[in-house]
Amino acid sequence: MVEQAGKPMGAFDVLNQNKDFRTLYYRGKSKVHPLLVTYVRKSKIGFTRVGITTGKKVGKAVQRNRSRRIIRAAYQQLMPQVSGHWDIVFVARSKTAGSTSKDIARVMEGQLQELGVLVPGGRK
Repeated sequence: MVEQAGKPMGAFDVLNQNKDFRTLYYRGKSKVHPLLVTYVRKSKIGFTRVGITTGKKVGKAVQRNRSRRIIRAAYQQLMPQVSGHWDIVFVARSKTAGSTSKDIARVMEGQLQELGVLVPGGRK
C-alpha cells in the first residue's frame, strides 16, 4: 500500500463522535434513497471526515457489517472527486445489504453531486 501524508492510499478520516453525528442530522443537508441516506455539512477543520451508520433494522450483524463494507468501498471510489472539506454521514437502509458496491456508488455519486460535494464534471 502506498502512503501519502502518513495515511495509506484509500484511507479517510473517520467521523466517530456522537455530537458530530447529531450536528449533521440536525444542521446538515440530506438526500434520501431506498439504498442510502446521505448527510453533509461543510467542515470547519481542514479535512473531510466520513461516518457510516447501520441500525438494527438493516439486519443482524453480518448484514450490518456487509452494508458498512460496501458503503466504504463505494466512497473510496468517489473520494478523489470530493471538493473542499466536509463532514459526511452515510446511513445504510434495509436494502443496502442486498446490493452491490457499484449500485451504492451510483446512488452515492448522485446524492453527493446534488449536495455539492463532488467536483463538477462527474467521474474522472
